[in-house]
Amino acid sequence: MEGENKALLKRFNEEVFKGNLSVVDELVSSGFVDHSVPPGMPNTGPESVKKLLSYFLNAFPDIRVTYHDLIEKEDKVVGRYSMTGTHLGEFMGIGATNKKVNIQGIEIVRVKDGKFAERWAVEDMAGLMSQLGAMPKV
Repeated sequence: MEGENKALLKRFNEEVFKGNLSVVDELVSSGFVDHSVPPGMPNTGPESVKKLLSYFLNAFPDIRVTYHDLIEKEDKVVGRYSMTGTHLGEFMGIGATNKKVNIQGIEIVRVKDGKFAERWAVEDMAGLMSQLGAMPKV
């Protein structure tokens, strides 16, 4: 049915960014691979997803995702989104700044048997670091 994978992606982000990481075990396959994670960081399975999400939630506890476009084709969902939140904890060596941030991104998620199997994403990390004062504004 058209739209099921879109609904999964929306539900995932609504739940995890409210702090409900148990949804990761429900919606992420044991063989999941996130092709977007920098080299040297864990990128497979639900535990790697929970670790990365915990890191973000510690730094930006009020972070929320808003999808501006969601496109579903066969087993993939493409989303253009923004994440907004307040920097209240350490992030990449930068202590809390209490600054409001806005991160733009695009992701592709492949779904297999009702669970996320793979993810590819590009997020504006340079823009985020600039907002935190770690890079000059461009």
